[in-house]
Amino acid sequence: MSDSHQPTLLITGASGHLGRRVIELLLETQTDSTIIATTRSPEKLADFSKQGVVVRHADFDQPDTLAEAFAGAERLLLISTDALGVPGLRINQHRNAISAAEQAGVKHVVYTSLIKPDPDSPVLLAPDHHSTETALAESRVGWTVLRENLYAEVLLGSVTQAVKFGGLYNAAANGRAAYITREDCARAAAAALASSFEGRRTLDITGPEALSQEDVAALASSIVGKPLNYVPLELDVLLNNMVSAGLPRPVAEIFASFDTAIAQGRFSAVTNSIEVLTGRKPISIAEFLSANRGALA
Repeated sequence: MSDSHQPTLLITGASGHLGRRVIELLLETQTDSTIIATTRSPEKLADFSKQGVVVRHADFDQPDTLAEAFAGAERLLLISTDALGVPGLRINQHRNAISAAEQAGVKHVVYTSLIKPDPDSPVLLAPDHHSTETALAESRVGWTVLRENLYAEVLLGSVTQAVKFGGLYNAAANGRAAYITREDCARAAAAALASSFEGRRTLDITGPEALSQEDVAALASSIVGKPLNYVPLELDVLLNNMVSAGLPRPVAEIFASFDTAIAQGRFSAVTNSIEVLTGRKPISIAEFLSANRGALA
């Protein structure tokens, strides 16, 4: 790919939070590129269509239609789907997308994965990511796998509850996590998609520091001006609390599996991938929580 050539860039799941932000960033930085946005709900992207984005309908559950939806794209961002209720559904969707990308002549796929999606991971969503990475490895396309750490946004709910009840309660024990904001994930994805890299690489996408739950509680306490402590729970107590609060048990088990992974140190890696991809340091949790002080209170 020559430096003068501007590839056609495609974003799947474009009507979601991450997809929309990636498109916004590309419109700011890739003014000479053709941008294609695919979604099951094209009407939700009418604002982007007015800005010159090519909006197409795409349904990963209808694989026969995907090659046409992906036609003309050279680089494709595969945002992992939200199909979490049916075992095997999400990996089938991802495989359909990868197969269609090959058929459509896509040269490079960027995939939003999970950090350390190893077969022995306690995270209940990890097998989908592991299988998708395997499907990419077995394909003919080049790829960039972005293994994202935990979203900082998940802290907003837990810290809000901590402010309400006077303590941060979970089963993460003494584990640490290098939380990453959705904004930084979007910037990384946009940069990887627009990059001229054509090979195969796996990048851990993390925040600038790994924080314990005590660290999070202390930061939140300083921001809201209220004493907050971290109170570790046993996993079964956490599960029962979430179910009692109204969460379906399967959903509670997914959330709890992330706590188990944190406790095992699976989210503690800190890398400079964000800075390498975007030229900017990632947003710290102190900055993130301060910016969301109103929501926490």
